[in-house]
Parts: sequence; structure tokens; C-alpha cells
Amino acid sequence: MGAEEDKKKAAKMARRKQEVQLQQEIETTEEWEEMIAKEGLWVVDVYQEWCGPCAAMVGNFRRLKNELGDELLHFAAAKADTVDPLDKYRGRCEPCFLLFAGGVLVGFVHGANSPVILRTITEQLAAEHKVMDGSVERKEVKDPLISNLEEREKAQYDEEENEKEEEEKKGFTVALIKPDAVRDGKVEEILQQMSEAGIEILAQEERQLSEEEARDFYSHLQEEDYFEDLVKFMSSGPSFALVLTKGQKGDTILHDWRDMIGPTSVEEAKDQAPDSLRAKYGSDKYMNALHGSDSPDRAAREMAFFFPDMSTPTIPIPGSRPQLQRTLALIRPDAFSKSRDEIMEKIKEAGFKVALQKEMTLTKEQAADFYKEHTDEPYFEELITRMSSGPLMALGLARDDAVTAWRDVLGPTTNAKEEAPDSLRAQFSIDETSINQLHGSDSKETAEKEIQYFFPMEQTVAAIKPDGISTKEEIIEKIHEAGFRIAARKETTITKEIAEEFYAEHKDKEYYDDLVNHMTSGPTMFMVLSREGAVSGWRQVIGPTNPEEAKTEAPESLRAQFGQSILQNAVHGSSDASHAKNSIEKVFGQLEFNPDGTVKDEDSQMLQSEPTKEQEETAVEETQAEASDVAPEFRQEGTEEESGETKQETSQDNTEGGTAQGEDGDKKDGEDEAAKTEGEEAPKPEGEEAPKPEGEEAQAQSEQTGSEKPKDEGEAEAKGESGEEAQANQETTESQAKTDKEGGTEQKSEDRAASEAKGEDKTDDNKGEDAKGEEAKEGDAKDGESKGEDKAEEQKEEDASKATEESEKKEEETKDETKKEEDTKEEDAKKDEETKKDEETKNDDETKTEQKEETKTEEQQAAS
Repeated sequence: MGAEEDKKKAAKMARRKQEVQLQQEIETTEEWEEMIAKEGLWVVDVYQEWCGPCAAMVGNFRRLKNELGDELLHFAAAKADTVDPLDKYRGRCEPCFLLFAGGVLVGFVHGANSPVILRTITEQLAAEHKVMDGSVERKEVKDPLISNLEEREKAQYDEEENEKEEEEKKGFTVALIKPDAVRDGKVEEILQQMSEAGIEILAQEERQLSEEEARDFYSHLQEEDYFEDLVKFMSSGPSFALVLTKGQKGDTILHDWRDMIGPTSVEEAKDQAPDSLRAKYGSDKYMNALHGSDSPDRAAREMAFFFPDMSTPTIPIPGSRPQLQRTLALIRPDAFSKSRDEIMEKIKEAGFKVALQKEMTLTKEQAADFYKEHTDEPYFEELITRMSSGPLMALGLARDDAVTAWRDVLGPTTNAKEEAPDSLRAQFSIDETSINQLHGSDSKETAEKEIQYFFPMEQTVAAIKPDGISTKEEIIEKIHEAGFRIAARKETTITKEIAEEFYAEHKDKEYYDDLVNHMTSGPTMFMVLSREGAVSGWRQVIGPTNPEEAKTEAPESLRAQFGQSILQNAVHGSSDASHAKNSIEKVFGQLEFNPDGTVKDEDSQMLQSEPTKEQEETAVEETQAEASDVAPEFRQEGTEEESGETKQETSQDNTEGGTAQGEDGDKKDGEDEAAKTEGEEAPKPEGEEAPKPEGEEAQAQSEQTGSEKPKDEGEAEAKGESGEEAQANQETTESQAKTDKEGGTEQKSEDRAASEAKGEDKTDDNKGEDAKGEEAKEGDAKDGESKGEDKAEEQKEEDASKATEESEKKEEETKDETKKEEDTKEEDAKKDEETKKDEETKNDDETKTEQKEETKTEEQQAAS
């Protein structure tokens, strides 16, 4: 018995090893390249790490491989997250099967439609044999899903290029605030005068030139006597480089700026233009504080010198939507503690939208780092002391021309009360300090850097729930208006398992089950949103959980506008950065982001939704007849709807030596057996009734409480039983076991013979019924044009599938019970053997005692 059991275990292990090795695991680009270089047809299940391969198709692949026995047919499962050639498939949850031969794509199937997949494999395998024979050439195909993505990208690129060509160029000039003015601390004053003159700063950079760079920049002056001194001066300290424009077209900025700075010679400037900037801040000859381009061509070369990545400014096309601009505003600690609400009201009155908001306290080191360009200013120590004295408010303000508009509202940095008494700096100044109480960025470039400093770029997960999906276009519009970039998106109907994992932190809440049910009731659009302070910003945009509260507290929030109840509140947002990161991995897999918040793999941004149930059913109906010819076993294949969204074909995997169940069945068996006690009825699938035994078998079964199971664990497998055959033999062997235990050896043999005869009769009957059913099935398939017959056929297939599944479960249960009974019998046998030995020992002792008594009696008689 021990040797036979070892053989069975070894055979079972071998079968499982074959199952594991059916699909080669591909997780790296190197493994992928090695695979497609091999000979044959490779069927690749492309999957995402968060959802795994399509397990429902593994049994179908294994059976096809066994039936065909073709050495050219190979299977693999490739993780799109880590294989670079599959980068365009990342983030997609729909099953995808790619067929490769000779290193090129020869076929593809999207979705887990078994007949279509098997037919495609069979056709391509036949074609590959012809290619190997040299009779035809291999035909490479393109996946239309990827082709469409590439076409959309090209169309978008062409559209952007056309728009650029149509846009009119805007005038600009390049200005330099030279080292002497920077060293004297005049930068803020000069910038303020630019703003007051209506000049817009498009770009700004603090930079110290090397001597080589200075020579290159002033190469047009190399014949001048002062050229060497100019080079040394310009490389002696930091300068400020700026790109300037003015007005709608910028056509006057070149001359306006040169008029504003005055003549090149400081002496001439003081005589001819005493109000010019060079007259105010210059000292001598080339140390004239400021520089301005003298022609459009030179302005273009100088912009390329300081800002090589900057595009030429353009005039917005009339009728086009104005581009919102952002700027950073700071309400410093003194004003924040005294006048916060009043200042916030003034900001709203000026037409600004608060896109970002954060209350924080800077350390002295952080304040010094933020204002490091003012290190040499006499007010620097007082500035950083007051900036770190308590909490402040950092704001990201948005509106058209936000940078200039905010600086206009703020007023001048000095003498605000005299020069602009209505400005914010004048209204909220503090007598005990000369430090003004509000800050504003001085250019678009500076604004972006300062916003990034206080609001680092981050990502959050947003979801438009099933109840809000009908208004998704309006919601997406609001998302863009709030300054978010949609880095990735996909619309799908999630399974209950994913919903439970997604809302795991709410598991102990009363509404948890309702929440999960609601989230699986229809399609949900998931998005990765990028923005500075994305997590808190998105929570602010969506508003309170309860739409009724949202209508009162935040009437412009999304939940106030689109929510109906606490459960149906239209949108979802991650609660913190950690939750956002975990959610991104669950829904989209591993994504990497660029500094601007875009996904490094741009192709993953547009993710298509799952096919509808009607689309899947139509595809199944169209390919069912063809699939029957390709794989006859699918004529009795049932279908089941997976997770409420994708309908997949399933079938039983009949292999030599027994029936190998699918992965789901293997998992359930262990759970069912753990809950099962000896003599209990096997658990029945929900909504189904177990097949009922008839006649004497039913009577034997009803009498059999706690009876022993069949002795031979491999008996069902050796006979190749399935369905009602396994059920009948199980019942007869159970009855036989009871009789064996109660009766003698002779009675055991007779009962066993009778039971086996009865089982064989029932087996023959069942085989006859199966054969008839198969003939009827084939007849129906041929006459499939009738709609009513198709429905009847589908019902038969479903009943057959359910019966087979049930019998397989019972067969596995019988095996486990048999093993338990064998263990029990072994123990009983040992006990019987021990009892027998005890009896033999006792008999020997009695015999010896009798012999002693007889000897003693003889001795006594002899003595007398």
C-alpha cells in the first residue's frame, strides 16, 4: 500500500509540474528577446502585475497542447510592467493574447473569448507549418489597438505643429541686470519699475558668467578698447537674465526697454535721460547696470544663449481659450496672524482663484534658502527672522496674467503707502518693521519655481464613481480648470475583490458592503492626477463626503454639484500620499513620472474601457460554430460571467489518468475539506442540487452514517470515470465498505461482487446516455440556425458543465475521504495485530501454566 501511494503522489506531482511549465514566465526584456528568437508559434498572455495572467484560459491551453501534441506550439505569460517591448500595453486590464512567430507578431486577440483564441491559435499554427515547409511567407500583422494610439499621437502632434505655424510671433527682448546692480541690491527696485511700466517678464534666471561665456556673449564688442575689462566685469559676480515683452503683440518692447534704460554711457544717460535706469544705477562706461538687445535678431540669439529650451513667444489666436497663469503669493506671519481672512477676501475680489493653499511654519534655514538671493541685503536677517516667527499662508493663485496682476494688487516693495495707498502692501503694512507683509513672484518662471518649492509635484488617484459616470465630461472639465494634469486614465467595471482591496481601510465601517456593491454596479473611471499638492488639492476640489454638507460648506465642489448621497457622491479621492501611491499601484501598476507630472510612458495615458457584456456575447455567438470544428471539446462548453463584466468560455480539462481541475477548483477543495467532517454531506454549489442516487443505492446511502470510504484512492482515476459514473461507483463502494465491516469474509466477497456488477451496469447506462447526449448535441450544432434550438443547446451545455464540475468536486472529496479511511484502517489493523499478539501470548502463558500443572500432578503421583 505504501509503494502504491508513493507512485500516485509522484504522478500527481509530475502533473502539477507540467501545469506550471506550460507557460514560460517572461518578466524581463532579455527573457522576452530570448523567447521570440526561438522557433515555433508563441502564444503570449500579456498581463499587468496588479491583476495577473488570465487563469481561466490555462486549462484550455493545456488541453489544446495535449490534443495537438505539436512541438511548434508554445505558451508564455509576459508581465507588461517590466518588459520594455510591451510598454504600450501597460495599464490595460483587458486580457490580451499576442501570437509571435519568427520574431514578429502574426496574430492577436483582445479579451478572454475562448473559441476565438483557440481558432486563432490553430489557424496560425497551421500557417507556421506552411512557413516552415517553405510553401508560404510569414505575414506580419499590427495590433490595431497600438496602431490607433500611434495614429492619435501623430495627429495630435501634427495639430500642435499646425497651431504653432498659425500663431503670430510676439515681440520680445533680452535684458541683463549686471553684477554691479546685483551687488548693490537694486534687483527688486528694477523689477518693480519694470512692472509699473507694464513690462511682462516671460523668463528669468540668476547666472554668473564665466570669462569664456562673457567673451561669447559680447563678441560683437571685441574690437572695443574696454572689451577685456568688460569681460572681467561681467564674470565678477552674478547677473540676472530676463526675457521681456509688453502688450498684446510685444511689438514695442525692444524700443521701450532701450528708452527705459537710457544711453549706453552713464555720463550721457545722466545728462540726456536723468530718469533712465542707467542714470540711476550705473557707475561708469561699461559698468552701466543694465543691458538690452538692440535688434530682434540679437534678441533671438541672446534668448537662445540664456534660455536654450525656451520657444519663441506667440500671440494667442483670437477666439481661443485664454491660458490661465499661476503665481505664488505668501501672507507672511505677522499679517497672517492679524489679517488673514481680510486678505483672502481681497484676493477673491481681485478675480484670483486659489488653486493651491497651505498653512506652514518655516524654519530659519528654510527662510534663508528661499530668500538666498537677498543674502547681501541689509534687511536679510530681519526678513528671515520674521518669515520664521510663526505660521504663514502659501497660496497658488490662478487667473489670466496672474503674475503681473498680483504684483499690481500688491503695490511697490517700498513706500507703498505714499505711491499706492490702495495696494495690499499699503493696507496691511506694520509700523514696527519695514518688511512688507505680502510676497508675489516676479515672473512666470520664478512663479513655477516658487510654487514647486512650497507645493512639490505629487500624484493622487481620482475616481468618477458609477453614479457620476454620466457626467464625466463635466467633471473632467472641472479637473482641468483646477490645474490638474490627467497623467493616466482608464474606464472599467471593477470586480468585488478589487473594490474590497481598494477600500480596505473602510472594512470595519457599517457602510462598507454597500460601498463595495455600489462600486461594482457599473463602470468607474480611474485617473492619476498630477499637480503641486495634488492630494490635498483634489480633496479640496471634491469637497466633503456628504453632498448636503458640501452644498453648504463648499457649493462649488464636485460633490456639491454632482453628488446625490453619502454613498452616491460622484467622485473619490485618495486620503493621503501613501494611500494615493498604493491605489496607483493597484489600479495602474508601477508608473514612473516626469518632473512635470506626466507619465514617462505617455502611451499609458489613454486606457480603453472593458468590452460590454453584449459585445462579448455577440462575439461568442459568431465564433461558436467555427470553434467547434477547431476544438470539438467546446461543443459542451459552458460560459460564466466573470466579475460582472467579462464573459469567458470555460471547459473541463480531461487528461490521461484522471480529471485535472482548474485553479479555482483546487483552491476551493482545500477550503471545503477543512470545513467537512466524516459522514457529512458534501457541500453543494450555491443554487444547485446534487444529483440524487436511485433505487438500492439511495437506500444504502441513507443508511450510511459515518461509514468508511473506498480503499483504493486511485480507483476512479484508473477507470477514467467522470460525472454520474464517479457518483455511482462512490455510492456502491460506500455500501460495500459498510457490508465488509459488518459481515464475514465470505459475505464481503459476495457483496463486493454484487456492488461492482451494479456499478458496471450503471456505468454502461450512463455511457449510453452520454453517447446519446453527444449525438443529440452534434445534431443540434448542425441545425444551429434555429434560435430556440440554440437556447436549448446552451442550456444543455450549462447543465453538463455544472454536473461535471459537481462530480469532480465529489471525486476529489472521495479521494481525501478515502485517504482518511485508509489511515483509519491501518490504525485498526495495527490494533488488531497487537490484540492478536496479546491473545497468542496469553494462550502461550495458559499452555505453559497447564503444562506446569500437569508436570506437578505427575510428580505428586510419582511421589505417592
